[in-house]
Amino acid sequence: MPDSFNISENMNHIFDKLESFLKTKTVVGEAMQIGDVTIVPFIDISFGLGTGGGSGVEEKGNQGTGGGAGSGGKISPTAVLVIKGDKVELLPIKKSGGLDKLIDMVPDIVAKANEHHNKCCE
Repeated sequence: MPDSFNISENMNHIFDKLESFLKTKTVVGEAMQIGDVTIVPFIDISFGLGTGGGSGVEEKGNQGTGGGAGSGGKISPTAVLVIKGDKVELLPIKKSGGLDKLIDMVPDIVAKANEHHNKCCE
């Protein structure tokens, strides 16, 4: 098969790119500080890939080669770690209640952010 359809080389290239993308920082997001509350997001990453190639000769004697690759991925939030003083809570997003609890905390977080902003900008 010609070099342009070197499946092994293409797959190695794909995995090199994935390795540089899928770091711990990708699964555990960067912490966000809002007043005295720290929020750390967690995500779930799943992906799949497929590749193939081949060559053949048809009845008339014409030859051909071909190759292809495809991939798909999904990134979804799974939980949020909330740290406030010495209190630490992991709020799952997939289960009911975790997101509701986070939404209930939003007014307090917004108030703290406004307080922090007002102190900074006075």
